[in-house]
Amino acid sequence: MPDDRFFPHVSLLPQVVHAGFPSPGDDYAEPSLNLHDLVVPHPNSTYFIKVSGDSMNGACIRAGDIVVVDRALTAAHNKIVVARVRERLLLKRVQVRQRKVFLHSDPPEFPALELGQQDEIWGVVTYCVHRVR
Repeated sequence: MPDDRFFPHVSLLPQVVHAGFPSPGDDYAEPSLNLHDLVVPHPNSTYFIKVSGDSMNGACIRAGDIVVVDRALTAAHNKIVVARVRERLLLKRVQVRQRKVFLHSDPPEFPALELGQQDEIWGVVTYCVHRVR
């Protein structure tokens, strides 16, 4: 702060001044991308699961992909879900017909599976992360 005895009528600005050259890229700098922030709106109920098998290739979900599953969402007709059928987790598309819930593969040449009373839709798939080849 300047000494008021020598500079009685000089105002001091509250900001600092930089004594260097700004980088031309500073105008375009953006924060780092965090995948979790991008695809996880419900952190307490969202899971990442690795896919095995090829029954969802028609939906562009292949073996080795990672799907993001949100358990806070309610499954609806034609949504892709993870369902617990007996002791296994299955990745399928939900179809509702005549008050019954069916799990379909994509492509549809695989047989449909009716969801039983002991089975449950575990979560809704919201994103798929895979390598582009």
